[in-house]
Amino acid sequence: MKKVGNHKSILKVITLNLAFLLSVSLSSFAQEAAAPAPATDAAAAPAGGGDAAAGKTLFNANCAACHKLDDKMTGPALRGVAERRDRAWLGKWIKNSKDLIASGDADAVKVFEEFNKTPMTAFPQLSDADIDNILAYTSQPKDEPKAVAGVAGPGAKPADAMGISNNVVLGLLAVILALLVGLLFMVNNTLRKISAANGVEVADRKFSLLPLWMSFVKNQFLVLVSTILLMLMGAYFAYGYFMQIGVDQNYAPIQPIHYSHKIHAGDNGIDCKYCHSAARTSKNAGIPSLNVCMNCHKNISEFQGDADSTYVEYTKEFYTAEIQKLYDAVGWDKATQKYTGKQKPVKWVRIHNLQDFVYFNHSQHVSVAGLECQTCHGPVETFEIMKQHSPLTMGWCVNCHRETNVKVEGNAYYEKIHAELSKKYGVDKLTAAQMGGLECGKCHY
Repeated sequence: MKKVGNHKSILKVITLNLAFLLSVSLSSFAQEAAAPAPATDAAAAPAGGGDAAAGKTLFNANCAACHKLDDKMTGPALRGVAERRDRAWLGKWIKNSKDLIASGDADAVKVFEEFNKTPMTAFPQLSDADIDNILAYTSQPKDEPKAVAGVAGPGAKPADAMGISNNVVLGLLAVILALLVGLLFMVNNTLRKISAANGVEVADRKFSLLPLWMSFVKNQFLVLVSTILLMLMGAYFAYGYFMQIGVDQNYAPIQPIHYSHKIHAGDNGIDCKYCHSAARTSKNAGIPSLNVCMNCHKNISEFQGDADSTYVEYTKEFYTAEIQKLYDAVGWDKATQKYTGKQKPVKWVRIHNLQDFVYFNHSQHVSVAGLECQTCHGPVETFEIMKQHSPLTMGWCVNCHRETNVKVEGNAYYEKIHAELSKKYGVDKLTAAQMGGLECGKCHY
């Protein structure tokens, strides 16, 4: 037999190369896993030895309405105030600033005049230990912004959970795949040489699809069935496409100022009708005026969560920047706590837009029918970005009228008609459809 080469040695070399690459990749993962986490700087121990955690609770309960740690509000920023002022002076000021000002204390008078002579609430109920705890909280260093999990910042390189670049992993996989392809070619070449040495002829098989298509065309039954299926599928998709014309369900435009219903209506529990108060008494729910926003945001100029709190893909810095857009629109200077008079219009993008020939009255549904906003607008308390939840089609409205009972208890207007219709239909509860809710003139006039 003719010698065709030592193919076993070739396989051995390739196997050794694969084993080497796998060992290198595994050692890299092991080194990353074994690497110690970077040590964080311990917070500086505040003077007086107060409890910063208890101080945070006291600060939020007594001080946060007028003070922030790093920005001026009704009063000065309080971070590091224990280093700027004497401890005994701070105790007197916190317990009764009015008496300290009346005594003629120069520092007290200066602070009082600097902040528009706004009197500070006295806190005689706070003990010296409570004040030490508050000062301990204000003496903590400012937290540095943390990277949001799953969101790469500008210039950030993508990495997997172990910190290894995706490019490295993909590169290793590409090398392994190339080696496998090369191995297959070498094995095929070796087998061909062995066959040739043994006098075995390898025939090249050629495939052609033409006979298959010809047999399909000649089979009239298959052609007929395929044509019918294609026509039915085309009609189905065409009908679905045309039925969606004018339906904007899930429409979620980007607004000029990002407003999170999840934070306001969900986490903070603000009632929908606090902002959309016109829904109780008017045809339209209305767009809340920005002064409604400023009822809270005069004193909330930044995201109020912890430094590592995130909502979906947005960061504390993102929400703080959106609040600043609100200030720019109303002309509010958070440093001086005054309106500048320079305002900018906010061009909100409308989401729910019924056709002009459709009449819908919010007060009739909210105040009279007692429907919750979520009935039509969906679980808005979970929406980070507001969207059109319902299709708002005629069929959707009609089905709601057929399924929703009218609340007639305590409503003298409905007493007579309810008694007559209940007797007619033999039911105790009447739906909006049974009360005439399917008449064309109810919505189209």
